[in-house]
Amino acid sequence: MSQHAEEAAFLWLLRNAAVAAPHYSLSHLAQLDNRVEAHIDGLRIAGSAGWAICADALLAHEETGEVFCAAVLALESGEADRIRRVYDVVGSVPETRDGLVSAFGWVDRAWWRGEVRDLLHSDAAYWRRIAMAAAATQRVDPGRVLAESLQAQAPELRATALRVAGLLGREDLLPAVLAQLQSHDATVRFAAAWSATVLGDRGAAPGAALAFVGAEQPQRAERALSVALRALPLNDSLPWVNRLASGSAMRRQAVVACGIIGDPASIPWLLEQMCTPEFARVAGESFTMITGVDLAYEDLEGEWPEGFEAGPTESPEDEDVAMDADEDLPWPDPRLIADWWSHHHGRFPPGQRYLLGKPVTPEHLQWVLRYGMQRQRQAAALELKLSHPGEPLFETRAPGFVQQPILGL
Repeated sequence: MSQHAEEAAFLWLLRNAAVAAPHYSLSHLAQLDNRVEAHIDGLRIAGSAGWAICADALLAHEETGEVFCAAVLALESGEADRIRRVYDVVGSVPETRDGLVSAFGWVDRAWWRGEVRDLLHSDAAYWRRIAMAAAATQRVDPGRVLAESLQAQAPELRATALRVAGLLGREDLLPAVLAQLQSHDATVRFAAAWSATVLGDRGAAPGAALAFVGAEQPQRAERALSVALRALPLNDSLPWVNRLASGSAMRRQAVVACGIIGDPASIPWLLEQMCTPEFARVAGESFTMITGVDLAYEDLEGEWPEGFEAGPTESPEDEDVAMDADEDLPWPDPRLIADWWSHHHGRFPPGQRYLLGKPVTPEHLQWVLRYGMQRQRQAAALELKLSHPGEPLFETRAPGFVQQPILGL
């Protein structure tokens, strides 16, 4: 029985990375999620003994995967004592809260309506943040508390409320979201810029998001580029690529931006970046985002360059422990890809936006949601959201067995 708990926690960690991985499709994610669910089901069948094992693991490790497992069983049991034990760990070890939020997204919402309602009215901003994030995993509107939280004193709570307003498509809250663009807190400003853009603002919001593009915060920069460059007209977004490409410090962001915009005019420059090991793999990903070509399937992969290192090294003197951001991307062969492009470029007239080889249309975006890889699916979901600001953003991180029926699979 303990093996069920260990495997479920471990597999959840794998799926937590898989939801944003470039090599996972919805089918792959569903297979992984079915494995998680099978182990959870083994714990369910064991009843009190299954819960006891999860509770022991929760207290022994206080890790995110263990929180997820215990929270699923606790929420489905409806027993206040079990739920409180999970909350105690998440309250004392805040970095485990993603496991709790994920559990709210995993179980049927009928199990947790009362719990989320109670947390939304907690005196502590920390628990109200968790409650709003939990409700948003299944695109449930927190109601009045959401609007009130946009004015909260705690900037972390305000930022969460801003993100949730955007995720849910609350266009009625757009004026309140735009007001937060003037916040002194950077996290609040970024959340406001992102949400206002997906809620339909094409004035100040995209520019406010792009103000976060820089070498200092790469993750926030890529999120800003992803939403703002898709929202802006093509002629307004292209100068950003030129600006980023002009300096080596932001060259990677320029490469990513090319894939976001999707204009085939950038492909000759992407081919040049494939010759630089530091940018080669992400340039290959942007090439695929535009053309739809699977580099591995089409035998367009190359070899790892001799002497090039990425990610942490084995040297004890190396203080850089950051993982290789492109670890799961294929290594492109610039010569083979240039040859492919010379034979197929006529299919891709410049001045038009493409995603995976076809113009960005609602029908094609639905196809990408069904059959694309996770990063590509995230792009399609965001494109659909930007064209329908009042609708919720499709949740590509939901359990695969939940997404597939929604998409007719």
